[in-house]
Amino acid sequence: MNEKKLTTNQGAPIADNQNSRTAGAHGPILLEDYQLVEKLAHFNRERVPERVVHARGFGAHGVFTVTKSMKDYTCAHFLQNVGQETPVFARLSTVIHGLHSPETLRDPRGFAVKFYTEEGNYDFVGNNLPVFFIRDAIKFPDVIHSLKPDPRTNMQDPVRYWDFMSLTPEATNMLIHLFTDEGIPASYRTMRGSSVHAYKWINADGKTTYVKIRFVPHQGIVNLSMEEAEKIQANDFNHATRDTYTAIENGEYPVWDVCAQFLDPKDIDNYDYFPLDATKDWPEEDFPYVKFGEMTLNKNVENVFAETESVGFNPGVLVPGMLPSEDKLLQGRLFAYSDSQRHRIGPNYLQLSINAPHVPVHNNQRDSYMPFKQQTHPINFEPNSHEDTPKEQKEYAEIPQPLAGNEALRHAIEKTCPFAQAGRIYRSYSPETKEALIKNLVHDLNPVKEHRMDILDRVLHNFGQADADLAMAIATGLGIEYKG
Repeated sequence: MNEKKLTTNQGAPIADNQNSRTAGAHGPILLEDYQLVEKLAHFNRERVPERVVHARGFGAHGVFTVTKSMKDYTCAHFLQNVGQETPVFARLSTVIHGLHSPETLRDPRGFAVKFYTEEGNYDFVGNNLPVFFIRDAIKFPDVIHSLKPDPRTNMQDPVRYWDFMSLTPEATNMLIHLFTDEGIPASYRTMRGSSVHAYKWINADGKTTYVKIRFVPHQGIVNLSMEEAEKIQANDFNHATRDTYTAIENGEYPVWDVCAQFLDPKDIDNYDYFPLDATKDWPEEDFPYVKFGEMTLNKNVENVFAETESVGFNPGVLVPGMLPSEDKLLQGRLFAYSDSQRHRIGPNYLQLSINAPHVPVHNNQRDSYMPFKQQTHPINFEPNSHEDTPKEQKEYAEIPQPLAGNEALRHAIEKTCPFAQAGRIYRSYSPETKEALIKNLVHDLNPVKEHRMDILDRVLHNFGQADADLAMAIATGLGIEYKG
């Protein structure tokens, strides 16, 4: 026998959930019907603002296991011992389009993982592609605005984003990655993850090392051609979610190798590009991958809104032994990500179970909207003379980090080098990947040819700076002359 009683949110039993209270059998509904008013009012507020970017996402729980100790590089406790396990929650997402957009669209994919460590939460917040369009956070609203639908027509317009990209040479590297078939992953469980940014790891002796993190799927990197994506979208715009969810439900748990690449700070000037530039990758032949762990996703969410949509990430959520690098795009994200969650789901979003660390939290941050983990101690300031209040932990004092330069100014990096790595990655592709890249670019640039040849000329110039053969092939596909 089902003993669950249907109730209002106040806990009052409901006898009739089918009919509103009215004035007589055929009269108007009465405002006194609290049950009705509560139900409709809550329904009107079920949704919160969707994320400006990464609105569409798939979430799942899992575990991270250390396979190689990282104690030589970081004192982060969860990375010290082989076999050590840490619970995680991963959110894998599209970037540009809305909450119910097709997962078959060409788009970078978000790859975010929350590690619930014994020293607090650590958020890995990356993408499937190893680089990004821009190198400074001040340009983030601009690149996203160019990729979002036109505010007048509400339709994405290639002329708009190619206009921006053609005037942003640093985006060339990202565009070459994005317009391969990797721009449309076959499933969330068959895509890689990259930190994009470098971070600092600090070991117990105070030694600092720059690090980038990669997630490499055991399932292989599997993508869709433009034609395959169109065929799937005609029947299913949830293909990536459906595939990953079904695999986990069937016990076919997706697994990723978690690898690191390292750079000694004294070697940062030894390259023709600035290694902390988010538009630059660290090529594996120059920075070998070191596997240090595995992540397994083994449990689907029970409530998408409460978990997948309410989870909040920030690349600045780090544990002792980790610091952000001087990457200018990363530095802006440190503020923006948590600020977006405070706007979406409130200043106490970290009290939600999906976001709350698995260790006790003690501080003097109080009140605001929905503080359901109330602090009852009357002393809400520090320092104080009360023994039963939280105190600073001096053993976690941060190691001093050097600063480059001694003046505050709007600096541009010196080694922009916008095309060399883009050409290098293009020339490393197989003939099949080159063919797909050119086909995808030609398809996307055709509307630009029809409306703005000046934009197309700039696009071809940028690709030609990366590799003349690439620009020539694109021009040939578009049926125009490449002027070099």
